[in-house]
Amino acid sequence: MVRLQQALVVLAGLVAAGVMVALGLWQMGVYEATGSRSALDRADAAPIPIAEAAPPGAKITDGLGRSVAFTGTYDPALQESIPLQDAPGRSRVLTGIRLDDGRLLVVVRGITDGKAPAPPAGRLDQIGVLLPSENSSDPETSVRVPLLAQHWPGSLIDGYVNLDADLSHAQGLAPATLNLPSAPGRLRNGAYALQWWLFAGFALVLAGRIVRDLDRGRDLELATAQDPAAEPRDEAEPTTGAQQEQQRSPAT
Repeated sequence: MVRLQQALVVLAGLVAAGVMVALGLWQMGVYEATGSRSALDRADAAPIPIAEAAPPGAKITDGLGRSVAFTGTYDPALQESIPLQDAPGRSRVLTGIRLDDGRLLVVVRGITDGKAPAPPAGRLDQIGVLLPSENSSDPETSVRVPLLAQHWPGSLIDGYVNLDADLSHAQGLAPATLNLPSAPGRLRNGAYALQWWLFAGFALVLAGRIVRDLDRGRDLELATAQDPAAEPRDEAEPTTGAQQEQQRSPAT
């Protein structure tokens, strides 16, 4: 009987913990979804000047993932093709553009199926999304700004721009996929997920304690059955001297 009770307690604990883990995963999914929407909203917002998103002489912080506007001249000598990992024969076209403030910016102008077309000439106003340097497992298919800085002359901005889709089409290229940096979701959903997982752990601990208590109760019952307490013996109550004298006296 105790084993059945223990099995039912363990089953109830596992079911409760499973439900709570599932609720935590759901809340984490909501957290990640709100983060993705937040990243898209940042990228779709009105562009800000590149000097505001990536100030000269300062590390880029809040500017990553933002749409930026910049003005400069493309340098056709600073152009490379980066193969797409999941699309053989297609490549991203990287071209350096010298900004009006003298810095050099890496621009992913778009995707080509063959030879990369030369960049447009002259001073241009451009728009794109500022992204961090990529760090994938395959350096041949990623945009690594520190590697480009080793052979591209000039003060290179620590990040690259994914050119606006319309501007890519205008330059004879297909738009490159926008890989936005992750943005935090709503803190409330993340806290809810953690809370449900803590509850799941508590349910398992509680079930374990109940099972242990049932074991102790069973052991106590077995010990009592194997070594019962001695039954009290019927002993004559001691008699007083007056009572003894009364017993010896003949009845009148």
